[in-house]
Amino acid sequence: MDVSAGLWAATIAVLIALIVADFFIGGRKPHEVSIKEAGIWTTVWVVLAGLFGGFVWWYGGSKPAVEFFAGYVTEKSLSVDNLFVFILIMGKFAVPKIYQQWVLMFGVIIALVLRGIFIAGGAALVAKFSWVFYLFGAFLVWTAVKLVKEAGQDKTEEEFEEGRLLRLIKKRVPSTNEYHGTKLFVRIDGRRLMTPMMTVMLAIGTTDMLFALDSIPAIFGLTQDAYIVFTANAFALMGLRQLYFLIGGLLTRLVYLSYGLSVILGFIGVKLILHALHESGVHVPEISIAFSLAFIVVVLAVTTVASLLASRRQDRAAGA
Repeated sequence: MDVSAGLWAATIAVLIALIVADFFIGGRKPHEVSIKEAGIWTTVWVVLAGLFGGFVWWYGGSKPAVEFFAGYVTEKSLSVDNLFVFILIMGKFAVPKIYQQWVLMFGVIIALVLRGIFIAGGAALVAKFSWVFYLFGAFLVWTAVKLVKEAGQDKTEEEFEEGRLLRLIKKRVPSTNEYHGTKLFVRIDGRRLMTPMMTVMLAIGTTDMLFALDSIPAIFGLTQDAYIVFTANAFALMGLRQLYFLIGGLLTRLVYLSYGLSVILGFIGVKLILHALHESGVHVPEISIAFSLAFIVVVLAVTTVASLLASRRQDRAAGA
């Protein structure tokens, strides 16, 4: 899709305006988010994503619009898996419930900025080196196999391990273990100390980058349009805070989620490899974006239904 500098600037301005509106309407005052509030805001972000997809259809035609929806659904489904780790991070730093939505909001903003940089680098590589598709495809297939092997593990028992960057910051910057409202830094006995609020925000933002290592190549397997890649990631991430509170208690019931995500990543990995072969002049069939979108939606639907049925059987067996 031919995107001018003006459209890029307008899109980023609209996204910033939406983030600011979200902050002042629902996130400025620390509070414990109810299921009702989370449900309303989740619906709002999904509707906004749908409206943006409609705009893409009007501006660029059906092909980029289908690419956007396929990328959005893929990134949204992969972000659900992120929520398991976010829960572990919240527990690791003992974040009070009234501050969790504040932490997630700014953590997601950090993640969005970092992903924007990552996407720019990925787009430059894809445009210059066609062989990158082989690397992306092989990496996604490897990630899919890895997810299947780890699918049987109980994620609630995993321990969150701080990254090297986070450990370096905590080591270099004087900090306190006590929360002081939403303050990121406090002055105690003449010393300026970093609070756990800043630490956990950095943990959320930087940990998301680890997940971007598979989600960004995955969406590049659906479209090489940097504008579509960025906006699909932005809309998927901006609704993540509300999704955390909406389905946080249901995550343990999605017992087959890792299997479904592994199928999707493996499928996109194969699609990337076929595309790379096609670009190299090898006559191989390519998978259409419409089929990709349908495949992803069907896999997610089957995974969700099968997970809920399995959880129900487990509850009945436990009750008996």
